[in-house]
Amino acid sequence: MRQEKNNIFAGIDWILVFFYVIFVGFGWLNIYATSKTDEDTQIFDFTTKYGKQLLWVGLSIPLIVFILFFNSKFYERYASIFYLIAIVLLLLLFPFGKEINGAKAWFNFGSMSLQPAEFVKAFTSLAIAKLLSDRQYNLKLVKNQIKAFIVVFFPAILIILQPDPGSALIYLSFFLVLNREGLTLNYIIFGVLSISLFILTILFGTEIMLIWLFSILTLIVIYLIFKGGKRLIRFNWHKILITYLMVGLFIYGTGFVYENVFKQHHRDRFEVLLGMKIDTKNIGYNSYQSELTISSGGFFGKGFLNGDITRGNFVPEQHTDYIFSTVGEEWGFLGSALVIIIFMLMIARIIYLSETHANKFGRIYGYGVASILFFHVTVNIGMVVGLLPTVGIPLPFFSYGGSSLWGFTILLFIFIRLDAHKNYDW
Repeated sequence: MRQEKNNIFAGIDWILVFFYVIFVGFGWLNIYATSKTDEDTQIFDFTTKYGKQLLWVGLSIPLIVFILFFNSKFYERYASIFYLIAIVLLLLLFPFGKEINGAKAWFNFGSMSLQPAEFVKAFTSLAIAKLLSDRQYNLKLVKNQIKAFIVVFFPAILIILQPDPGSALIYLSFFLVLNREGLTLNYIIFGVLSISLFILTILFGTEIMLIWLFSILTLIVIYLIFKGGKRLIRFNWHKILITYLMVGLFIYGTGFVYENVFKQHHRDRFEVLLGMKIDTKNIGYNSYQSELTISSGGFFGKGFLNGDITRGNFVPEQHTDYIFSTVGEEWGFLGSALVIIIFMLMIARIIYLSETHANKFGRIYGYGVASILFFHVTVNIGMVVGLLPTVGIPLPFFSYGGSSLWGFTILLFIFIRLDAHKNYDW
């Protein structure tokens, strides 16, 4: 057993490693397809995007070895320190960060830039696992829920202030982790209802929604009178009144924020997404070109390096957030479906391994990894195919960028290390 402990590769789940290698390798092929020009003749040209990404892939190997070098107790013991480092990095961005595309989210080191938000997700997962793994911690208590929310959403607030709302959106995935550990489902239900009311208010307007609200709740009151009589109404009047006020204020607030706080390009994105207007040249150009690129691939695709839309650079940011459109064009529906299936298999594998942990820390961290990956894949692909608005979220292991690749590598391989040591008595 001691000899196995000293072997950093002992006990690791090779299925997850295989998924990782497949995604990173296939992702690089698609980056190569989006960034190669007719003048490029060498794969190892590190002035190109595919060359830089290949360099990051190569540097991921020593990073993985470094992560596996430490035993699982190291990550559990120093989870709070990692979280503190993450917060400090986010705070340092405000005085020292480099602004790119309107967001001060990067540290610039000569020709290399790093985005701390990509690493903070892993460190926040460690922190929430550390917090919830305490045997005395009960998420049914409101004070404990508040502590968990602070740990999760404090880095999200700092990321919003950069501003980078797309990266901050991912922190909603932690509700799935908290729900697994005992948080009431009411929070998720409330979130879904709020999003639904928000969308309906944009579609139909504040006045019509308030009329609908008044009509529906009036019918409920009439029904309660008919079924329960005046005594039931006297008992429930305050609940009914509070419901009227809360939903009415939410609808009115949504309308006010949408018309007076959102900028025109924000409103345009929602209206294009919801089909309220058609715009294939300005705000809706990215989504339109992405959908066109994917649909042009047909069932089997056009073949590697044969995507004429990809080669023509018609999809902005195709090597980053819209990399999945390249998969659709060159590898077709078959390749796209296979990528999604393998992602789901990876996430299912992580959940399965998490449930086999006797240690709560490993299980909770595993659910954090699975939830983050699920959110990233769902939002990114939903954005690329036009089902969700453009929010700037990378596709794990596929999208161009060293920070993204390293962030997901750290996230995954910490879990692989925790899983490898789950049966060891450290």
